[in-house]
Amino acid sequence: MASRLLRLHHHLRRRRHHCTSPVPCRLLSSSDEPPRSQTVEKVLVANRGEIACRVMRTARRLGIATVAVYSDADRAALHVRAADEAVRLGPPPARESYLNADAIVDAALRTGAKAIHPGYGFLSESADFAQLCEAEGLTFIGPPPSAIRDMGDKSASKRIMGAAGVPLVPGYHGADQDIELLKLEADKIGYPVLIKPTHGGGGKGMRIVQGPDDFVDSVRSAQREAAASFGIDTLLIEKYITQPRHIEVQVFGDKHGNAIHLYERDCSLQRRHQKIIEEAPAPNVTTEFRTHIGEAAVSAAKLVTTVLEQWSLLWILFQENSISWR
Repeated sequence: MASRLLRLHHHLRRRRHHCTSPVPCRLLSSSDEPPRSQTVEKVLVANRGEIACRVMRTARRLGIATVAVYSDADRAALHVRAADEAVRLGPPPARESYLNADAIVDAALRTGAKAIHPGYGFLSESADFAQLCEAEGLTFIGPPPSAIRDMGDKSASKRIMGAAGVPLVPGYHGADQDIELLKLEADKIGYPVLIKPTHGGGGKGMRIVQGPDDFVDSVRSAQREAAASFGIDTLLIEKYITQPRHIEVQVFGDKHGNAIHLYERDCSLQRRHQKIIEEAPAPNVTTEFRTHIGEAAVSAAKLVTTVLEQWSLLWILFQENSISWR
């Protein structure tokens, strides 16, 4: 099973695909129950655009029928035409279509799809969506809800990484959000510090604070933006690294406790904390360092969960030959 999932991942990373004789593919359930043999003959792709098309091409190679979902704006989109079946979700706004978990699950049940591939973005990192799929007897092709929750909470993920022996950027990621305590922790860490929300992404709510005079206002501003963007206003604080390189290591695992890393990529070129270009393999990285961060990533993946059926990312920064979990 794990080898077939790994082949699926490699297929998705390839830009060109050639027809082969179809064969059935067995996918692992994302639940925490013991593995059960389950042949997936039809998969619903809960996404749009390039990633949906790539998943469908791979599914076709493996003899798996595909179901597309679409908003009114995407009625004639390529991913709709590429699928064996297509189901309308709703109006163009994402919250009424590609983020409508109930409609997506209903589409899978109505078409007889036994698995849902979330692609990336949209609901791919929603623990509630993964839980809903599980409750309806559908295979969610991705990590289990517990792992998504753990890694979606940056404070929780830092605790997990620390337990795995992964070096951490010095910082505070506790539950107590009293402003005076946060200010005291920032003083201990030493300025400049980086304030960031414990949930969400995309650079929203992040603040660089150069000195104590700006700290309280920055915290209040970050809390407001985090609450508006993610519905949760809890923050963490860490030492701001002024000249980092941002290296991501991709990991892959199965239900049996096996995990591997799929090497690294450099994502240092960013604007407003959002990646612009990713380069793989990362340039100017020694073999020793590449081995070191790969082993750390695998250790972390095994600790997070024994089920990483799709892939997850470890954000690693290094400066002057040190590495740390970000």
